[in-house]
This record gives sequence, C-alpha cells and structure tokens, in this order.
Amino acid sequence: MRVFVLLFNPRTENEGIHTIQVGDRNKILMFESQDDAERFAMMLEAQDFPAPGVEGMDSQDIEEFCKSANYDWEIVPAEGALVIPPEVNVEETDWNPDGDDKTSNTTIPSNPDVETEPEIPDSELDSIRRRLEGLL
Repeated sequence: MRVFVLLFNPRTENEGIHTIQVGDRNKILMFESQDDAERFAMMLEAQDFPAPGVEGMDSQDIEEFCKSANYDWEIVPAEGALVIPPEVNVEETDWNPDGDDKTSNTTIPSNPDVETEPEIPDSELDSIRRRLEGLL
C-alpha cells in the first residue's frame, strides 16, 4: 500500500525521517492521504521545525525500516480525525539539518499519560482546517 511520510532533506546525503517519541520508543506516522501528511507537515513548520517534505513510499518498505531500526509505526487513515503534532518538541534532535548523518531521525516526545486524541472541539478543528487549507 502506498503511504506518505515526512522526510527532511529528501533524497540527499542528510535525509532524516520524522518520528514521534512515545515513552522511550520512536514511531513513524504513515499517512494514507497525501493531503493529511501535508497538513501535518505545515503544522510542524508552524512549530518552528525545519520544513519536511512529503514523500510517497510503499508501506512495506517503511515497516521493514522500522523493524531494522526498532521503531514503531502507525498508519493514519484517510478521512480520519485530524492528527495534530504534540505541542512539546525535543530540544535536541537526533538528526542534524546541516550534518552528514544519513540515518538519524527527528523526534517529538509525547506524554504517554495523556490521551493521543486531542480534546479540541470540532468547531475549532474545522476552523484550523479551513485556515490550513487557505494556506494551500
């Protein structure tokens, strides 16, 4: 199945993949919808992250990478709830935007004691969605 992931410096010597840190584990989000992945990327950029690129890949390739790197993965279904990046970012990433490390990754911590689904009213989500779509 074709999915979309967020890459920093795609197709370069300094490529990094975006992960979310859940407890002490890294998780890669695989979006079924390119639009959802692009919205997530814009929200990251709004949090002063380096601008990630959205790249289409085969989900099996990502799963194999995750197994080899001992990462978790999650498929974000199309037409599902809006996925919002955690508000707290790690201060130092494993990936250096200017470095030469090909295998490092950017991580965002999340608090495992907090629900993963944001408690934001639908009206506010609709407002955010309209503003983000207006950026396109």
